[in-house]
Amino acid sequence: MSYVCIQTRAQIGLDSPSVSVEVHLANGLPCFHIVGLPEMAVRESRERVRAAIINSHFQFPSKRITVNLAPAELPKQGGRFDLAIAIGLLLASEQIRSQQIQEYEFIGELSLSGKLLRSHAVLPSAHQCANHGNILITAWANQSELQLLASQHYLLAHDLLQVCAHIHGTRLIDPVAIKSPDPNTATASKKMSDVLGQEQAKRALIVAASGHHHVLMVGSPGSGKTMLANRFMNLLSLMSVEETIETASLYSLIQHNQRALTDRKRPFRAPHHTVSAVGLAGGGTIPQPGEISLAHNGVLFLDEFIEFSRASLEILREPIETGQITISRAAGKCVFPARFQLIAAMNPCPMGCDLNAHGQCQCSQEKLQRYLNKLSAPLLDRIDIRLNVPKIPAQTLLKTPTPTHDNEQHLLEQIHTARKIQLQRQGHPNALLSSQQCQTLCPLTPSVQQKLLQCIEQFKLTARGSHQVLKLARTIADLENSDNISMTHLAEAIAYRQPNLLQLNPS
Repeated sequence: MSYVCIQTRAQIGLDSPSVSVEVHLANGLPCFHIVGLPEMAVRESRERVRAAIINSHFQFPSKRITVNLAPAELPKQGGRFDLAIAIGLLLASEQIRSQQIQEYEFIGELSLSGKLLRSHAVLPSAHQCANHGNILITAWANQSELQLLASQHYLLAHDLLQVCAHIHGTRLIDPVAIKSPDPNTATASKKMSDVLGQEQAKRALIVAASGHHHVLMVGSPGSGKTMLANRFMNLLSLMSVEETIETASLYSLIQHNQRALTDRKRPFRAPHHTVSAVGLAGGGTIPQPGEISLAHNGVLFLDEFIEFSRASLEILREPIETGQITISRAAGKCVFPARFQLIAAMNPCPMGCDLNAHGQCQCSQEKLQRYLNKLSAPLLDRIDIRLNVPKIPAQTLLKTPTPTHDNEQHLLEQIHTARKIQLQRQGHPNALLSSQQCQTLCPLTPSVQQKLLQCIEQFKLTARGSHQVLKLARTIADLENSDNISMTHLAEAIAYRQPNLLQLNPS
């Protein structure tokens, strides 16, 4: 045959659109053209493919060769198309034959010797390939990235000759047998019981972990805010298989080692407060995910919250609301998921005085107001829990910690039970409840409803704020395995909002 069509995939953000590699051989002066909007690395594949075919003991066709990468309007980047082009040339020149070639998709960069090299961001492509019922053939170097998928969806080869032997049927490639680590063997090195005192903050983090609520901790330096945030990860459940693949796909875009994600632990991102708006949101000529997308399905910890630039903080508003972020550039736009849980920590004033230490702060009212004005009201309104983390008394610091393994295990079981209740009831955590779901899933007795109306009027809560109080109360009730929201649940939820926390005058 003089014409053959091979399937592969491009990579645009997390999307992996299918690409047909059409190879046509015609009589005429020998030449090699690649069309279909290829960029420089794709055009250079002509020389890589030529050398790889010859060094793999095949004959390079002395024909007029045209390779079309369809659809033509889709930009093609990188060396991932080398393997598909080489297989297409060998099939079109009848040096190999295959009756099941449409069952496979090929991604891989070729060295001049014919060896397959690691390709960038293969996991999203392999996942979509499996969803379409095809088998991906790629390089062994991508093994650590692909071990999150079932082994029957992909085959790994060392070189072009091994791929040709498989599709020709002379020597088949065996699926990779991967032993996934047992997530139950993972042990937590940091426990909440390590934190001395701060019982109210611990309780607030338990509620946050149970319902996926965002948290802002305000307290003086050394009060334990960072320590609490680091141990918050131990309260979260492991990611599901789908969540792990989605998160690992994001990390594959930045060429991160995927081995660390096979234990299904949720990501924990803690960027420094000097991070740029692009570093936080993502971007670049070829859009890459930023910190808020890399925290997808996990925790975004922003220490020294108020020290971040105003532009960086305002970026958080839409992702908190929608769970995704759109990066628009001249060449196009990419949508990255960003369903993270925000844990923020900050000092109450420029000097870092304790909120309860009245008369010790020397900040003027003007200086304090300028400091607090870095945080906008719309952003603060999106944070469910806002609490004061007071300075730890000296006598508490001198206490000897007592082993609390049983209490810690009971705590985790309580949180996981509450999350299970939410997933069975509405399919997602309480923090993601819509306004309609709040009305149906958060029923209130007349007395409780009247108390909520009083608090809305007293604290001037917005519509979003009142719904967040309901969601918090619903989570607290789930922790107690209660079907109804009581006055106690509502009171605790309102206490976590603390509307005046950042309006106190320490002087």
